[in-house]
Amino acid sequence: MTKAVEISTRKREVNKAMKGRLLLADDEAIIRKSLQRLLEAEGHEVVTVENGLDALQALREGKFDVLITDINMPGLDGERLMQEVHRLHTDTEVIVITGYGTVDSAVTAIRDGALDYIVKPIEDERIKISIQRSLENRELRSENETLKKTLNFRTNYKNIIGRDPGMRKIFDIIDAVADTRANVLITGESGTGKTMLARAIHFNSNRHQKPFVEVNCGALPENLLESELFGHTKGSFTGAVKDKIGKFQQAHLGSIFLDEISTATPSLQVKLLRVLQDRVLEKVGSNETIEVDVRVILATNTELSAEVKKGNFREDLFYRINVVAIEIPPLRDRSNDIPNLAEFFLEYYNRENGKSLNGIHEDAMARLLAHNWPGNVRELENAIERAVVLTRHDQILPDDLPNVVVEPTTDEIPELDQNDVLPLKQALEGPEKRIIERALKLNKWNRQKTAQMLDVNRTTLFNKMKKYGLLAD
Repeated sequence: MTKAVEISTRKREVNKAMKGRLLLADDEAIIRKSLQRLLEAEGHEVVTVENGLDALQALREGKFDVLITDINMPGLDGERLMQEVHRLHTDTEVIVITGYGTVDSAVTAIRDGALDYIVKPIEDERIKISIQRSLENRELRSENETLKKTLNFRTNYKNIIGRDPGMRKIFDIIDAVADTRANVLITGESGTGKTMLARAIHFNSNRHQKPFVEVNCGALPENLLESELFGHTKGSFTGAVKDKIGKFQQAHLGSIFLDEISTATPSLQVKLLRVLQDRVLEKVGSNETIEVDVRVILATNTELSAEVKKGNFREDLFYRINVVAIEIPPLRDRSNDIPNLAEFFLEYYNRENGKSLNGIHEDAMARLLAHNWPGNVRELENAIERAVVLTRHDQILPDDLPNVVVEPTTDEIPELDQNDVLPLKQALEGPEKRIIERALKLNKWNRQKTAQMLDVNRTTLFNKMKKYGLLAD
């Protein structure tokens, strides 16, 4: 390797290195100054203190990615400081440095939560590598925690937004069916949240600690889908260079979710029927029978009973999978959920993008309520994500929303004379009146319950009822 190439490679490695905010606690001034100079040259922000008490105060006043601490310090030693940092900031990594290294002290430090233990004199490369490991470990743990929170938040049906009576009935069905082995068929238009509901059924069941396997039946050709579901043996077809375990085996003792089940071919339907009836399967190219214990959840956006009449779907399979049927209503039929869904997505994408928008402007919310949402909840989520990413304001305004949402379609605007021009705010009054009237009817004209459902205060509801002539009712 030439010198120029070597320097270029090192520059790329430095550019890839993670930068962090570091707290260095050591009672030796020369150690503090030399390490500070070294680490700041690497691009880190370094705060130095000369004892454990000052380090503790710094930790109370702010967060640090990594604490580098000596063991023997006046006032508060490194061991007690580690205990405090883990109490104050569980995500702060700790590197112990000492001039009196022993096996026992190293074991104690690691046991108490230190990621690394370095004996003085400290080699430059050693400390740099240790800090990079610490930053990478911290980021990995942070990502895992975020993933767990997101998974829990998005799979716990109690967090699925659904104040509409139809959605509440669905939650009751989940409560009743979650711990059973009954097959569940989820139907509804694309974008209504069928996959999310399937996950909720699994993660709220007694199988939640076992695998949850998802298969999109419409995304693979027939021969590959059969191998994907049931597995295959080596040499069973061209390209089968080794044995493969299928998705049903992977989901053993857990749940399998078969999306777009209506696309399954007749031959595949026969094999699915056997698995559902007898809980056994055979790999492609094998006669060996394999038993599986799997909870099956299926979904489709087509009318399967109509497909049965056309001869495209087996009647016996239809009745086998249609044990518990859950139909998710389209978003246009539960418009009173739109404000809560929008706020939920705003909060989620605020976190995802490191933003702090404080709400959705009432004019923007009026556009959301007026839109027909042919793409259902998925379309609403995409609209809010786009608005969060693009807005330059402290809240979402109408201009931040997609044009298709901002501009009402012809069937959402009252009929007008060609020479008339109707302000948008006035055009939106019709949908708003219908939403309020529907909510009042659902709550038997109880204003307090209606205000809670629409997420407005009673004064706002009263004024709008008065505006639209609904008080007489």
